[in-house]
Amino acid sequence: MFCSSFYPQFSVSLFPRQRFCFRHQPPCQQMYATEILSMFALHGVDTSLPVVPTTTTNSFKNVSFNIPTSHNATNVKLSKALTLCRCTVDSKSIGGDVFSVTPPNKCDVDYLGESTKGDLNVKLEQLEAFGIGDASFEGPIEEVARTEAREAEDLLKDLGIPSPSSSRNSPRGIFCTRTLNLRSISAIGYDMDYTLVHYNVMAWEGRAYDYCMENLKNMGFPVDGLAFDPDLVIRGLVIDKERGNLVKADRFGYVKRAMHGTKMLSTRAVSEIYGRELVDLRKESQWEFLNTLFSVSEAVAYMQMVDRLDDGTIPADLGPLDYKGLYKAVGKALFWAHVEGRLKSEIMSKPEQFVEPDPELPLALLDQKEAGKKLVLITNSDFHYTDKMMRHSFNRFLPNDMSWRDLFEIVIVSARKPEFFQTSSPMYEVVTGEGLMRPCFKAQPGGLYSGGSAQMVENSLGIHGDEILYVGDHIYTDVSQSKVHLRWRTALICRELEDEYSALIRCRSDRESLIELINQKEVVGDLFNQLRLALQRRSKDRPAQTLAATHMDDEDLTESMQKLLIVMQRLDNKIAPMLEADGELFNSRWGFLSRAGLWDKSHLMRQIEKYADIYTSRVSNFLYYTPFMYFRSQEQNLAHDSYAHYCSQFNNKPSS
Repeated sequence: MFCSSFYPQFSVSLFPRQRFCFRHQPPCQQMYATEILSMFALHGVDTSLPVVPTTTTNSFKNVSFNIPTSHNATNVKLSKALTLCRCTVDSKSIGGDVFSVTPPNKCDVDYLGESTKGDLNVKLEQLEAFGIGDASFEGPIEEVARTEAREAEDLLKDLGIPSPSSSRNSPRGIFCTRTLNLRSISAIGYDMDYTLVHYNVMAWEGRAYDYCMENLKNMGFPVDGLAFDPDLVIRGLVIDKERGNLVKADRFGYVKRAMHGTKMLSTRAVSEIYGRELVDLRKESQWEFLNTLFSVSEAVAYMQMVDRLDDGTIPADLGPLDYKGLYKAVGKALFWAHVEGRLKSEIMSKPEQFVEPDPELPLALLDQKEAGKKLVLITNSDFHYTDKMMRHSFNRFLPNDMSWRDLFEIVIVSARKPEFFQTSSPMYEVVTGEGLMRPCFKAQPGGLYSGGSAQMVENSLGIHGDEILYVGDHIYTDVSQSKVHLRWRTALICRELEDEYSALIRCRSDRESLIELINQKEVVGDLFNQLRLALQRRSKDRPAQTLAATHMDDEDLTESMQKLLIVMQRLDNKIAPMLEADGELFNSRWGFLSRAGLWDKSHLMRQIEKYADIYTSRVSNFLYYTPFMYFRSQEQNLAHDSYAHYCSQFNNKPSS
């Protein structure tokens, strides 16, 4: 059986029945024999047994040990200690005598409808050789599962690996909207900007804003006194280009908050403007969805220029401008900031000022590659910029003098997404370091290409549809288009999730208090409504529903209603400011990214649930979940799920 040892720099080979061999895998530091033997001792292996080294060395650079056949119990303990070592999908490297991998032609679907391709199976007949048979699992399987899980957690603790559950309940978690078996994924595609390379938003978008405002000034717009304010907008808002507003909608498209220029609108104003209108992203002439962090600089510049248009400081010689025309002008200014190349040239010359390094990210991709996944980079950025950013972000964190190119089966630059997923376009091979290209029709392993299409990638890899997972930060360009047109599995990267998750934790007690107040008002309100209806029926000379109500004095009803009404008003006075403040720990203007109101989901969250199978804050979070993770979506709560409360009440009633 071949698998990684307790430490990633060693591989351990278990040969039936008595021989243990350690091979050093550079470029990691050497480990001394006493350290390995102490690890054996932790798992019940008697290290005082006669051990004969086949080579003489102070470290296990290439050392074998022969353990006498009389100590089969030791073999069993050690083999069990090694069972949970991480393995690749190559059957030779995971112990072809013990494990097998479900191939595509023999895969099925499991109880949740996921493909079983890539699942690891155990050859039960071989386990008997190690003394691990059915007799080892006596008793109810639920109890056996708990026992084995505890032993496995102890092993992970000895290996210095955190428990998997610690990753799930944290800001660095990976959250699942549609069940996904990573073992069945054969290829993983990645976007680059804000996905594999994360920028400092204040630095990157701040400079994009500066160049945009410089271009606007050259066009004749008044920009003096304006400064970049990243807190003015958040991802997931929608620009109303007809009214010069920025709005936050719920999952149904109802506008919950709005800002005109840089001034927040009152609840009454929002109701008057949008009471009869829903946000419909298909109406592109009016609505512009802020899909990504790249939208921040554009939205800030536009909302500030709306103020200038309203106060009449924009010169008349620029022509009659409405809010839609103003949006076009700002978009044009930002477009030229990118086209002129000054922004990217500045970033390439000083990447350390713009890029936030993530040492764990290259290692997460290395795990995926070694697990047999074919990695593909698909970015709209050009070759020179891509190479500079990837070298800066990856090469220094990879082992064995690897470069970022060694991770990827195929690299595609200047992809022209979303058209890349929608149509068939010519593909060119980049053949020189200067970026010279030649036409080609099929991508080869290790190749670097420009343009092309997703269908070409599928044909080159021999993999199609839901065997491919694509990871990106743009809901439309990356996630929805690969999902809609190709049925690829999808993952969304949303860096702001970490701040949102932390903010939710910090305000948890406040939200609990708020919910308790709302529940109290609901109880009082229900009682008040029943009394009000009883009084209404009596005043209309209708028969009361109960005899008590018929004989009750109107004065008693009125007095009780007055008290309840006062209580509700005082509850409202406490609830209203708490509702207004909910989410301000994330953003004082817009509240939480994923919510529109206390309970409802935002329009952004609806888009994520619709198109992203999983979502997380950064790619390196995959490092804690392994390339073999089975992501299971949570139960979706429904309005009538309160039946569970009714059932519990009903079951607790004493029988007559």
